[in-house]
Amino acid sequence: MDAAHLVARYGGALDRRRLHELGATDHDLRRALRAGSLNRPRRGWYSTWPERDPRFRAMRVGGRLTGISAVAALGGWVLDRHLLHVAVPTNAARLRSQWRRDIRRADARPDGAVIHWVAPAHDRGSSTGIVDLAEAIELVCRTEPAEQAIAVLDWVRRTGRLDRIELAELSERLGPLRWLVEASIENCDSLPESLARTRLRAAGVQVSTQVGFTDSPERIDLVLEGAVAVEVDGDEHHRERFEVDRARDLAITRVGLHAVRPSARHVFTRWPEVQAALVRALRERGILVDLHNSGLAQVGRPATRRESAPPGLVAAKAPELWRPARAG
Repeated sequence: MDAAHLVARYGGALDRRRLHELGATDHDLRRALRAGSLNRPRRGWYSTWPERDPRFRAMRVGGRLTGISAVAALGGWVLDRHLLHVAVPTNAARLRSQWRRDIRRADARPDGAVIHWVAPAHDRGSSTGIVDLAEAIELVCRTEPAEQAIAVLDWVRRTGRLDRIELAELSERLGPLRWLVEASIENCDSLPESLARTRLRAAGVQVSTQVGFTDSPERIDLVLEGAVAVEVDGDEHHRERFEVDRARDLAITRVGLHAVRPSARHVFTRWPEVQAALVRALRERGILVDLHNSGLAQVGRPATRRESAPPGLVAAKAPELWRPARAG
């Protein structure tokens, strides 16, 4: 029997008892281990994931991926590298280092894993290595910076990973943090677009999203104070779109808006420069704003602000909203 195929079919990880129930023998398991098609993250467990896979490392610790680590493993919008977040049952024992299963976690030096103790329940026989998505997102909202949490919620709503009922239940559990769900939108197209929207709203700028500007179904990513159009190029912006994007910029200008097109890298690593350029563009349109790292310092024309920043979206003195996370 092909034990590796069997394990992959059931989510990526099976314990020995379950494998025996499904017809695999110890000989099948030893052969798969020798061939390298199976690995053992923990005693009695077999997996098709490579040893560097975050799911494998979380299982080696003694649990499953949760929080921002779970979102990243599912392909969600995650900024920068992060520590490995692992959910383990409250009655878990024999936790290990994420790098070596022969080293007890209590004896290991800090290894870049963050443990979250959850309800006393273990995976029974099989595992995907990741907690329920709603559980992971709730942890993201409680532990990550606001801009990262909103980006994850944008991704969830954009992809339909959670329906409206599940989002309402999440909002209820978050209590005072429910504003994070309310600050997310369904039609955000990328992580840099989400970050730009959140940062600008945190600074007090009125931001409209996905605004129509011609008779076609095309939409502008962000419009600031009804005057400046911001088109945020995504991570995978290809050269063949150059002519298309230049044509969009011309069309945006023809309808009377100032077009600004920062790249994803600009949003990720040079945000203060992007913000300064947008402030200047607004001033050229007669909208006088003076933004600093600490938030909105002065608004020359407060009547242009048709909405306030949501509670909690106020940039701190240290610009945490755009500071890269420390590598795990």
